[in-house]
Amino acid sequence: MKKVITIALFVSVSLGVFAKKKSPKREMRAVWIATVDNIDWPSKPGLSVKEQKKELIAHLDQHKKNGMNTIIFQVRPATDAFYNSPYEPWSQWLTGEQGKAPEPIYDPLQFAVEECHKRAMELHAWMNPYRAVFLYKDAKTDPNHITNTRPELFLTYGKHKYFNPGLPETRDYVSKIVGDVVRRYDIDAVHFDDYFYPYKIQGEAFPDSESFVMHGGKFYPDRIDEWRRENVNLVIKQINDTIKSIKPWMPFGISPFGVWRNKSVDKSGSRTQAGQTNFDDLYADVLLWLKNDWIDYVAPQIYWHIGKKVANYRVIAKWWNKNSYGKPCYIGHGVYRLNSESRIKSWHSTDEIVRQIKLNRKLKNVDGSMFFSAKNFVENKLGINEALANEVYGSPVLNLQNALYDGEIPKSPKLRLNGEMLEWTKSDDAKYYVVYQKSGKSEKVFCITSLPQVRLQKGQTTYEYFVCAINRGHYESEKSNIILYN
Repeated sequence: MKKVITIALFVSVSLGVFAKKKSPKREMRAVWIATVDNIDWPSKPGLSVKEQKKELIAHLDQHKKNGMNTIIFQVRPATDAFYNSPYEPWSQWLTGEQGKAPEPIYDPLQFAVEECHKRAMELHAWMNPYRAVFLYKDAKTDPNHITNTRPELFLTYGKHKYFNPGLPETRDYVSKIVGDVVRRYDIDAVHFDDYFYPYKIQGEAFPDSESFVMHGGKFYPDRIDEWRRENVNLVIKQINDTIKSIKPWMPFGISPFGVWRNKSVDKSGSRTQAGQTNFDDLYADVLLWLKNDWIDYVAPQIYWHIGKKVANYRVIAKWWNKNSYGKPCYIGHGVYRLNSESRIKSWHSTDEIVRQIKLNRKLKNVDGSMFFSAKNFVENKLGINEALANEVYGSPVLNLQNALYDGEIPKSPKLRLNGEMLEWTKSDDAKYYVVYQKSGKSEKVFCITSLPQVRLQKGQTTYEYFVCAINRGHYESEKSNIILYN
């Protein structure tokens, strides 16, 4: 593992040295690693543990090389687990059979957390609240799966089974699952995607009419849409309360569908013509959650190109910039759309993604990007890795400071030079370190590392180097002493 970390660190240093474009000092740069249906990892079910670990390390090394600082890791794709859960069975997409543990036994979430932290990257545990069985007609669920032990909690809609959002038992159960992960794992945040009530299927009503009769309360009999939104509001609030009761500093983030509402139905909405929206179809009132501090960041999935007539990336990004209510706002980019044969010319090259990132940086309240999905970088789709390095991600950056975190600021490290190695003392409360390189008035991040050392490179110029220790909330210590090196 030391060899792997050394390679990752060397790459990070190289990016710092050869940076061509100035970037912000702090910025979210995240990648979704989707496990549902083996979209990203593992590449197929039933790989050996050795192969699974090797693939995941390859992902993390590539994303670190690309300048990413956060991994959004899907740990609960369909009421199953990519971790050792006391409540839900091992995922079928891990071992090939739901309920079957990896052999030899290991915990993928624990492994991913440790590997991310070795690379000075955050890991956000990505879960889905309601999806219970994916493609239920073909699925072979474990006998102890909750759809088998508590079938009354579930509804079938389209190709999948879902928790019934209208039942109080659903909220309690999902909150319990989230709380278990927060309590037992050293994750950096909890992350939910855009799947609340399922996307509507034309001609098929969501089968919750009986629940509405029993639990509709003041909304019954003619305000079912408002009742559905209230069901989602309640689960979001309860989950946030659960997280904060265990770790008050831990962020809870949501990555909603890109369009909240169209302006044609709500003057507060965006100038879009989306066929479905968060508020009206998924019953996700994301703005209410932001206003009420029920979520700590928002990452709208704007998977369309700049100039798209009915859903223009530029229009939607600007709308979210004005409607994030003081919370960090990260934009979700559809890297998976890159395709030289796409009917949309914008996706024929990586220029579209680069343009979107540059647009984000012009928006005061947009704080970075998340990319769907990880395999597109491992495959280097249309040269996306080189495009990021050369155009926008030339230098590593810190994560945003976490306003919820009030831990101790680490003490300043003490530096010494040992040949080509810049070394420093470890600081209590430090999760990682940032090495700065300075020449005259020009200063940049040279590398970000969890190790107490970095190899410097000889050149024509004498540089000043100093180091700051960073705590879990991404707050910096005072500067270390300065070392000169050329």
